[in-house]
Amino acid sequence: MSQYFTNDKTLTSRERIVSFELFNKQFDLKSDRGVFSKSQIDEGTRILLEVLVPSDLGKRVLDLGCGYGVLGLVLAHFQKEASFVLADINERAVSLAKKNAQSLGLVNRVTCLVSDVCENITGTFDSIVINPPIRAGKSVTYAMYEGAKEHLLEGGSLYIVIRKAQGAESASKYIESIFGNISLIKRSRGYFVFKASNYPAEE
Repeated sequence: MSQYFTNDKTLTSRERIVSFELFNKQFDLKSDRGVFSKSQIDEGTRILLEVLVPSDLGKRVLDLGCGYGVLGLVLAHFQKEASFVLADINERAVSLAKKNAQSLGLVNRVTCLVSDVCENITGTFDSIVINPPIRAGKSVTYAMYEGAKEHLLEGGSLYIVIRKAQGAESASKYIESIFGNISLIKRSRGYFVFKASNYPAEE
């Protein structure tokens, strides 16, 4: 069975438009079969955006596991001084993210690329945002958290959203073991938004 966190080149395309409103702005993004939350904006993504849109994410932001671009592109629309990298293992999702960046007039500040976790990620970021692909398993999601630590600037932060029923407690403990800190910054409708910051190790 085809999964959104893989590349199924045999899956026929059936593009659709996903429409939603956030902070009084209407978004109409292209979606397709074989990508995450293809029919509507994911509830976790919406909750994470409600937290992050008003936040200062710095000058360079990575959306790791971007899907067709909802999280990264909405943030890029509102955070007009920042540049964004959107990355996903799913080639169809990345192609859609590129189309959506074009339609939103964001191509000058948004780079979309195919990457297996952080394999093709270069440089460092002020913020990294992840709505983790839970169905891909802990080996993938935990590798994303590890990769985030390696690609954050000193003082930069990782933000994730995860449902309690999907392992929020164990994920937060693992992230804390990597970063040495974690904070719960929002809890809503069964979802938890966590923040972990890349502070220098104490000597």
